[in-house]
Formats: sequence, C-alpha cells, structure tokens
Amino acid sequence: MTTVLRTLLAVVVAALALSAAPPALAATATDQVTWAVSPATDGAVDKRSWVELDLDPGATADEQAAVRNLSDQTVTFRIDTADGYFTDKGRFNMLPSDQESVDAGTWITAPETVTVEPGGTGIVPFTVTVPDNAEPGDHAAGLAASLVSVGTDVGGSSVGVESRIGFRVMTRVTGDVAPAVAVENLTGDYRLSWNPFQPGALTVTADIVNTGNVRLLLDGSASTQGATAPLVAADAAAQELLPGDRRAVTLQLDDVWPLFAVGTDLTVAPTVVTPDGLDPVDIAPVTESTTTAAVPLPQLAVLLGIALILAALLAGRTRSRRRVAALVEQAKEEGRREAAHVSS
Repeated sequence: MTTVLRTLLAVVVAALALSAAPPALAATATDQVTWAVSPATDGAVDKRSWVELDLDPGATADEQAAVRNLSDQTVTFRIDTADGYFTDKGRFNMLPSDQESVDAGTWITAPETVTVEPGGTGIVPFTVTVPDNAEPGDHAAGLAASLVSVGTDVGGSSVGVESRIGFRVMTRVTGDVAPAVAVENLTGDYRLSWNPFQPGALTVTADIVNTGNVRLLLDGSASTQGATAPLVAADAAAQELLPGDRRAVTLQLDDVWPLFAVGTDLTVAPTVVTPDGLDPVDIAPVTESTTTAAVPLPQLAVLLGIALILAALLAGRTRSRRRVAALVEQAKEEGRREAAHVSS
C-alpha cells in the first residue's frame, strides 16, 4: 500500500506570543530536538522579546536572530518569514508555510537555513526592506526556525510534522498615524433567574474593529444598572489588534434586574502601541449602546399570584358582607312581623 505523506502544521508560537517571557522551546515528536529563537545584537542574544522597527518607506534595517540548539545533535533548521497576525484569543502567530505572504513577511530577507552544533548558537542575519509605496502604520511579520520530522499516525500513514518557533518583527512605516476603533454588531441576551427575588444576567457580544493604521491594545467595559464587566479580564492575555483586525468579544454582566428593556453601554478605550522612542499617540474612547428585552416573567407571576389572592380575599369579604347584610335584613323583617303580630 502506498504510504500517504500528510503535512500537519504544528506551529509552536510561545516565543511569538504577547508575553515578554523567555523564548519557549520546541521539540519534534521523534528526535526530541529542542531549540529557542530570539532577537540578537552583535552576535549575542539580547533582552528583546521581538523586533520593533520604525522605518521610512524605502528604508532598510539590518537585524539578527539567535537560534540556540539545546539538543545533543547537530541540526539544520529552515528559516521561515511570513506575515503575522493575532488569533481570536489574542495570541500572535505567523502564516503557515503553505500560505503566501503579501505584506511585511515579504519585506524580510534571510538565509534559507542555518546549521547549529549541539548546545551551540547560530546567528542568522536578516534585513527588513520597506517598499517605497508602503502604507504608513504598523505591519506585522514573524521570523522562525523550523524543523520537519516524519512519524506514523494511528492509521499507519507517514505524517510530516513541521515545528517552528520564532518571534515577531513589527515595523511601523512613518507617515500619518491615524488610530481609530469601531464597535459593530453589538447585541445583548438576557437570561432570567426564575427565582423572582434574584436578578438575572446579561450577555453582551460585539465585534471590535481596528479601523485605523496602527496597533491597538484593547481596554474598556460594558455597563448596565450599575453592573460592569471588563472588556479584557485581569488575568487574561493582553489583547492587541492590528490594522484591519476584527475581534469578537463576549461579556457577562451579573445582577441585572429584568425591567422589560435593559440598556447597555459598551465602551472601548484602547491604547496605541508605540515603539520605543516614539511619542505616544492618543485615541478617543468609543461607546455604543444597545437595548435588550428583559420581560420580568417570574416577578409578573408573583404579582399575578398576589393579585389573585387579594381578589379572592376581596370577593370573600364582599360575600361575607352580603350574608351579614341579608341576615340583618332578615332579622329586621322578623322583628317587624313580630311587632305587627303583638299589636294586633
């Protein structure tokens, strides 16, 4: 039987992530080769987690990457460059090798491979060249060292696994900086508590869109009836948006009473991510509002029950009064008859 080779992209992105933690390690499933990749200066690893550049159109910058082979065998790594993007979870990644880059990933020139001795470090020089017609603003790319290993899956087929690790290369092209953000598709969904003495919860969903030309760090909150929910949880990873990015968000507000219509404000107050040495750029917060139907069925049921009880009590009281009045009238009539009989 012919063995089918299937390439699975197992992209390791710890060093491409948003945190400033030390570069993570990657390992193949077969050889347990581990390595780390980080920016370098003058042939040595520096303190940067990724590369940030501020360049004019047509300008170039020379940089270095350090590929550290942490295994006990000599390894030849392939050097990949590609456009960068943020995932739905806000993690930075770069396009897989089977997708073509069209932006900053094409601006990087680097050697195709680097061979590193066991325990050694290979320095990879690379050049970033900004096209003359590049749009002002932020452009994201990544550089990674990759290794392909071949294994066998449960069906007996050969499987090629591409593991890679690297870092971001962020380039801000000089020119007019125009930060902007928009809130789209804002909706709310109210969930009742069937205990009439407890409030319900409101789930708010929206799309946050970076409509400007620079990178944004998201912040903000949703609010209603005094309840608030942060746009980014305190223990969550930082949420960045590249120009043109769209991020779906979901927030839950607890302790919201059903008042037939619940008004909610969603405020997005982003910060422009500014490379070192550049002046901060301000951006005004954006607030959008929505109204969600929240019929207080449990409370209405309680009120209806109370109304029925009161109506029943009132009806019973009315009937009792009528019976008493009838008895009084009957007694009066009998008294009149008795008086007439005596007088006769």
